[in-house]
Amino acid sequence: MARDSRRQSGRHGDREDSDFVEKLVAINRVAKVVKGGRRFGFSAIVVVGDGKGRVGAGLGKAREVPEAIRKGTEQAKRLMVRIPLREGRTLHHDTIGRFGAGHVVLRSAPAGTGIIAGGPMRAIFECLGVHDVVAKSIGTANPHNMIKATFEALKSVSSPRQVAARRGRKVGEILGRSEDELVAEAVE
Repeated sequence: MARDSRRQSGRHGDREDSDFVEKLVAINRVAKVVKGGRRFGFSAIVVVGDGKGRVGAGLGKAREVPEAIRKGTEQAKRLMVRIPLREGRTLHHDTIGRFGAGHVVLRSAPAGTGIIAGGPMRAIFECLGVHDVVAKSIGTANPHNMIKATFEALKSVSSPRQVAARRGRKVGEILGRSEDELVAEAVE
């Protein structure tokens, strides 16, 4: 019975425990040639998020797959970052991220668009709690570089409140709206 509760479901092995959504992005097997033959090791990339604006990614390496996944999950939980979301469903503005040969373009989208992203980026957005986004990976398809480039792009996202505080202005001045429009929008 306990074994069924730990069983992974879905294509990428998503698990949910203690309010965190875990997504297994990639598993890589490496071989070391020794005198008696080959020794195999595994590395696993795991993305963890709370679905409310916090997300992290980790890499775990071990001789066995479950141990590599566990190590990756622990590292992802330690490296979580908070990303501001507009209306809790999309990004505040378009952004670009680069890491190595990985280039990603992230664009906010209207309600109902869904997550239009591939591979590792989709896992990040699902764990982050983003419901509407359009993302494109330009360059490498290496999941390590795609994840790091996506995090670089997400770290550069700032909310109007953060921009207003940085500039010493009011949120309405940043958005170019009157206070009446902002109050009406907040009521809806």
